[in-house]
Amino acid sequence: MQDKTIKKAQILVVDFGGQTAHLITRRLKDLGIDSSLIDPDDALKICIKQKPSGIIFSGGPASVYEISAPSIDKKIFDLGIPILGICYGWQLMAHLLGGEVESGDKEYGPTILTVSKFDSLFYGLPTYTKVIESHGDTVKKVPSGFTVIAKTETVKFAGVENKNKKFHGVQFHPEAHHSEKGSEMLANFATRICNLSLHPQKLNVDEMISEIKEKVGNKKVIGAFSGGTDSAVAGALVAKAIGKNFIPFFVDSGLMREETIGRIEKDFPKVLNVPVEIISARDLFLTRLRGVTDPEEKRKKIGALYIELFEREMKKHKDVKYLLQGTTYADFIHSQGSKRSAHIKSHHNVGGLPKDMKFKLLEPLRYYYTDQVREIGVRIGLPRDMVYQQPFPGPGHAVRIVGEVTPTRLAQQVQADMIVVEELRKSGWYKKVFQCWSIMTGTNSTAVKGDGRFYGEVVAVRIMNTKDRMSAEIARIPYPILEKISSRIVNEVPNVSRVVYDITSKPPATMEWE
Repeated sequence: MQDKTIKKAQILVVDFGGQTAHLITRRLKDLGIDSSLIDPDDALKICIKQKPSGIIFSGGPASVYEISAPSIDKKIFDLGIPILGICYGWQLMAHLLGGEVESGDKEYGPTILTVSKFDSLFYGLPTYTKVIESHGDTVKKVPSGFTVIAKTETVKFAGVENKNKKFHGVQFHPEAHHSEKGSEMLANFATRICNLSLHPQKLNVDEMISEIKEKVGNKKVIGAFSGGTDSAVAGALVAKAIGKNFIPFFVDSGLMREETIGRIEKDFPKVLNVPVEIISARDLFLTRLRGVTDPEEKRKKIGALYIELFEREMKKHKDVKYLLQGTTYADFIHSQGSKRSAHIKSHHNVGGLPKDMKFKLLEPLRYYYTDQVREIGVRIGLPRDMVYQQPFPGPGHAVRIVGEVTPTRLAQQVQADMIVVEELRKSGWYKKVFQCWSIMTGTNSTAVKGDGRFYGEVVAVRIMNTKDRMSAEIARIPYPILEKISSRIVNEVPNVSRVVYDITSKPPATMEWE
C-alpha cells in the first residue's frame, strides 16, 4: 500500500502492484535505508521534489502491452537517478527505453541465477545462486546501452545494466526471502550504485506501545484471541498500553486445533494479567457453513459471524470503541494490497469483515511480517514457545477442507492434522519447520482395503519453511517420516483412500489451499 504521506526517502519504490512490493521497502529498512512506496502516477513529481538517491520499480501482475497496464512518465529516466527494475519493473523499463518484451512460458518458483559480471549489483556474490521467479512476459531485446550481467536456464536477460546511466534490471525477485542473496543485491544497489551507507535499525517496541496509548486514549478495546502468535503479540502490546481497558475473549468455533483452548485458558491470563472469556460457538459455525463450498464465501461467513459475536460481546461493556485484530502485512497484502495489486483471497481479518461494522479496527501489526512479530513478542516478554508456535489460519480447519465443512469432514481433518503434528514432533522435525498441516482435498480415489475395493477421499500433507510468509519452500522431510504419516492417516482416519505430499513452493501456490 502506498504511504499516504510520502516522507523524504533515500530510495523510492514505485509500486506497480506486485504482491511483494512492500517487501522491497521492508528489506531496505532492514538495511537501514529510508524508503517509501509511491504510485507510478505520482512518481515523477515526487522524485523531482525529493531527489532520492535511488528508485526501484516493483514487480506487478500486468503485461506492458495491456491497455490498462500501469506505466510511468519517461522523463523519470532523465533525472540522473539510479533505477533498479524488478520483474515487471524491468520489463516496463525495457519497453519504454526501446527494448522489446514478449509473452513467454510462465515461470514461478525457484531457479538458479548464473552471474557473469560482479562489479555492481552482484558484487561479492557467487557465480550460481538461487532466486525466486514469478513472471509470464520476458524481455526479448534489451534497450541500447544495456549489457547482460546474469541469466537463468530459461531467461537470457535475467540481470542487465546500463553502467553509464546506472540503470539495472532483474527478471526475478531479490526482495523474496528465498532469493538467497537478494538482500545483498539490494544492499549493493544502495551502496555501490546509489552511494548510500547502511545503518541497520531495530524495532522500537516502546514506540509501538506509545502509539497505541495515543490512539486509544481512555477508550476500551475488545480483542479476540485465535490462540496463535499474531493475536497473542497484538494482545500483549495492547495490554501493556492500556491495561484493564483491554477486554480479551476467545471464540471456540470448533475450527481450531484442540490444544488451542487449553493454551488460551492456561497461558494467556498470566501473560495479559486479565481474564480471557471463552465463548462456545461450535454448533453455530457449523450451521453457518452448511452447504458452503466456495472458499471466499467460507472466509466471509466466518468473518461475519465473528463480528456478530464481537458485537454481542461489546454490548456487555461500556465505552468499547475498538476491535483488536492481529492482522499482519502478509495477511493484508494477500487480501487487499495496493490499489494495483491482484486480489489473492480474503483474510478473515481483512476482506472477510463486513463493511458496516459498528467499531473501529486496531491493527498494531498491520505493517509487520511474521519474523518481526515474533521479535516483538520476545521483546515484550511473551514465552518463546508461544511466540514460535506454528501459525494457524484464522478461519481454521474450514479453509483446509476443500468443499463443504460438515461435522464428519471436520472430524476427519482434525484427526489427520493431529497425526501430522504428532509424527513430526516424535521425529524432532516439528521445530525445524515453519508450518505443517493436512488438507481434505475433496477429491476421491480408489484404494484396496481388506481385499476389497474402496473409494475414499484424498488427504494432502503440506509442510513449509519461510521467514516472512511472502515466499516459502517445501520442507524436505525424510521419506520414512512421510510414509509413517501416510500410513497412520489412511489406517486411522475414516474414509481416506490415500495421502499425497504437496511439493509446490510459494509462489506460485499460496500457503493454504483455500
